[in-house]
Amino acid sequence: MTSKPQNQIHDSYVHGQKMCASMTYLFGQILGLVSGKMTGNPSISEQVSSYMMSLWTCKATHAITSETLKKLYNENNKPENSKIKVYEPSLWSQAADIDDWGGGITRRALQAIYTIAFLCLLCSDELHDDDSITLTLDFWKTHHDGGIKPFHIYPLPWDEAHLCPVHALGKWIKASKITSGYLFWKMASGDRPDADDKPMTSEQFLELFQNNLLNIRVDPIPYRTHSFRCGGCQYLSSVWCCTEFSNFTIVCYFISRNDNPTDKHEDYFNPAQKPAIKCFQCGRSCHCA
Repeated sequence: MTSKPQNQIHDSYVHGQKMCASMTYLFGQILGLVSGKMTGNPSISEQVSSYMMSLWTCKATHAITSETLKKLYNENNKPENSKIKVYEPSLWSQAADIDDWGGGITRRALQAIYTIAFLCLLCSDELHDDDSITLTLDFWKTHHDGGIKPFHIYPLPWDEAHLCPVHALGKWIKASKITSGYLFWKMASGDRPDADDKPMTSEQFLELFQNNLLNIRVDPIPYRTHSFRCGGCQYLSSVWCCTEFSNFTIVCYFISRNDNPTDKHEDYFNPAQKPAIKCFQCGRSCHCA
C-alpha cells in the first residue's frame, strides 16, 4: 500500500472511513465499549457521522447526452458568443450582464473539454498527427502512475461537429495560442487564459459549465464532472454498438483499451476502418470465419 507524504493533508472520504473503522475496532472489540450514552463508542457519534457526511464528494446524478451537447454547441457558436473581443480591462464596479460569463475563447475551451471528456470517457478534471490527434494523459483514475495508452481521435462528420474533439481542440489552440504547458489554462478576466500557465481548476470549469447549461435552459444542479464519462458510455454503447454488433471496437474501448493483437490500437476510433468478422481460430478476416 502506498502511503501519502506526512506533509500532505489527509482529508478524503476514504481516509475518514479508515479512521472511523479504526476507532470502531478499538472501542468496540478491544475495549468492549458498544453504543452507550456518554461512555459508548465515539466512532458512531453524531459528530463523527456529521464529519463523515461532510467528506462526501458530490457525484453526477445526470449524464450528458449528445442532444445536450448539440444545444451547447449551437449556443456557443452563435456569432455574438463565439466572437473574440479585444481585451479591455474592466472595473469591479461595472455591473456585468448575467449572460456575459464567458467570451469566444472561454467557450472554445469548454467545447474542447466537453468533446474530449465525452468520447474518451474522462472526468473533466483528468486532462498532432496528420489526420487525427493523439491525446496522452499523465495520470488517470485507475492509473495514478502513468502507463496510459494514448487516445487516437479522428475528425467526425459535419453532422456530428458538436461531438468532434479534433475541430474543437483546433479552434481552442488557434484562439488561445497555447503551444506549451497545460492544455487548458485557467481563464482570467477579459476572456483570456492566465499568463502564469496555471491549469483550469475543477471549480472554475464546473461554474462555467453550469452557466453554459443555464443559457440553454437546462437545470445545472444534477450535472457534475462525472456527467461526461457517464454520458459517453451511454452514447458509445447505444450508437456505436447497435448498428454493427460484430464490431469489437467498443468492447476493447470499454475494458481499458485492452488491445486485440489483430486490431491496431489507433484504429479504435478510425471512422474509415471497416468492421469485419474475424476467424476465432486464426484471427484473420478470411473465408473460414
